Amino acid sequence: MARFTVGLTGGLASGKSSVARRLAAAGFTVVDADRLVAELYAPGQPGAAAVADLFGAGALDAGGGVDKARLAARVFADPAARERLEAAIHPLVRRRFRDLAAATEGVAVLEATKLVEAGFAPDFDLVVTVEAPAAARLARAVRRGLAPEEARARMAAQADEATRRAAAGHVIENAGSLGALSRATAELVERLRAAAAS
Repeated sequence: MARFTVGLTGGLASGKSSVARRLAAAGFTVVDADRLVAELYAPGQPGAAAVADLFGAGALDAGGGVDKARLAARVFADPAARERLEAAIHPLVRRRFRDLAAATEGVAVLEATKLVEAGFAPDFDLVVTVEAPAAARLARAVRRGLAPEEARARMAAQADEATRRAAAGHVIENAGSLGALSRATAELVERLRAAAAS
């Protein structure tokens, strides 16, 4: 069983994936919630079954896995549909991470954009959020290829900064340089190593 569990969150293009990569390089077990969802959406998996139950077989591809593009188009255009999907999928992600953490020594980290909204925060010994100004996040998301309106829609579907900060026990500010982000992450690494050792 993991000695210390961390929930790592932050809004779209906040820099949390950069922090996650640095935590993994430090030797911690880092699990991406999006990867867990992709596994759950594979043919024969419980996520694919849940999507078919909610939205019909038309939400699946020819192989029986979730057609992610079709599903995304539907749920981002319909907040009620998105809420139904999240209510079905979030508990499956939560359970899968618990199983992985149970098989892990040391520190186990779940990287999840919607960690706070999904009600996962109480599951962790520490919640970390990576924050950056909304304008900077929008610019980063557009540079990565998202259309501005799609980036704004995704940001609107996430918890606001104040909600994430209120749930977090550690905040990394990512409004500056990559060097500043590296230093802030190095401080977090030392905090986690001390926590796991105590």
